[in-house]
Amino acid sequence: MRLHAFPAALLALGFAAASPAHAHDYKAGPLKIGHPWSRATPGGARVAAGYLTVTNTGTEPDRLTGGAIETAGRGELHTMSMEGGVMKMAPLADGLAIPPGQTVTLAPSGHHLMFLDLKVPLKKGERVKGTLSFERAGTVPVEFAVESLAAKAPETRSEKGPAAHDHGGHDHGH
Repeated sequence: MRLHAFPAALLALGFAAASPAHAHDYKAGPLKIGHPWSRATPGGARVAAGYLTVTNTGTEPDRLTGGAIETAGRGELHTMSMEGGVMKMAPLADGLAIPPGQTVTLAPSGHHLMFLDLKVPLKKGERVKGTLSFERAGTVPVEFAVESLAAKAPETRSEKGPAAHDHGGHDHGH
């Protein structure tokens, strides 16, 4: 009996390790996608932004061409810049290069994904299913963790307390 229980236990452990509640770093070929996140939105908001890191461990460049979440009508890749003392946002029509051996960060006040035509508000603590689109790696399913409305960066393990654990190293094979 014990021999039959062991493979079942390993299978259950594998599903638990890869489940959306635990997984938050993703891999797509040579690309490592770190902690996709967004901020909570107030009721009635029609837009939200998405942030993450992408590291290209390969020898060929790739390009992030877009992203989307299931609770928005569409997504666009944007950048922020200062012009004459005024912060301006503009779409990145050609996408965002991910050079070999480099990490590109999408963060507040910089490059980011813009999720337009929100169907429902994003609430702190939830995870929203989405996708990232790359020129070479293709479409990669991810989940965006929703942080507080005031968040400037994703919550870290130390902020979550002693019960938290690292999700790095999960390879989702996307």
